[in-house]
Amino acid sequence: MNTIIDRADSRGFADHGWLKSHHTFSFAGYQNPKRMNFGKLRVLNDDLVQPTMGFGTHPHQNMEIISIPLKGALSHKDSMGNKRAIEVGEVQVMSAGTGLTHSEFNDSQTDEVNFLQLWIIPEEMGVAPNYEQCKFDISECKNKLQTVVAPKDKTEGDALPISQQAYIYRTDLDKDNSVALKPKNTDNGFYIFVVDGSIEVSGKSLNKRDAIGVWDIDSVDVAAHESSEVIIIEVPMN
Repeated sequence: MNTIIDRADSRGFADHGWLKSHHTFSFAGYQNPKRMNFGKLRVLNDDLVQPTMGFGTHPHQNMEIISIPLKGALSHKDSMGNKRAIEVGEVQVMSAGTGLTHSEFNDSQTDEVNFLQLWIIPEEMGVAPNYEQCKFDISECKNKLQTVVAPKDKTEGDALPISQQAYIYRTDLDKDNSVALKPKNTDNGFYIFVVDGSIEVSGKSLNKRDAIGVWDIDSVDVAAHESSEVIIIEVPMN
């Protein structure tokens, strides 16, 4: 087993006034050669957007982009004709492929929006752009794994498709409960991000916004010291 721990306070940070963003991996003005990626997981940004502010129209290409709201609602508009709000409990996936443009805004006059944005490097370049969004039943992640993103050729249930052999799970663990992680492929690793609470993985304790990457494993347990919300990203390491 190999592991790497990324503590919450070791992340890069950018304060743009309207946006406060913590970068787990190198992004924009935060460049750290030791923090470029975890396998095919290239970006994990923890963004806080102020009321009535947001990201103007900008382009993306050849990247799988996943947005997970943690607080508030984020309005989305893109060049494919999608115009929707993304709310807590929902997950949004954009396969940028050959190229698209989009904008994201906090339409609230009073409340901040906090969301995670993940970028996963695709296994195939130049695919047709695609947009998917789904509201997931929170009861389905209580003390068990809920798959919210999966490879486009292996989706089951409500899992949203991406162009990579990668999966995203979420779980809400009560104190003293645990879930077992078993990689779908031997080359895959898990990046385990604590949204809230306190957990233990492979003898290591992690608290709110801490993360641990584990790979070269048959299985690993995620155990909760207290009520905890966890997002788990399974990605190819090569």
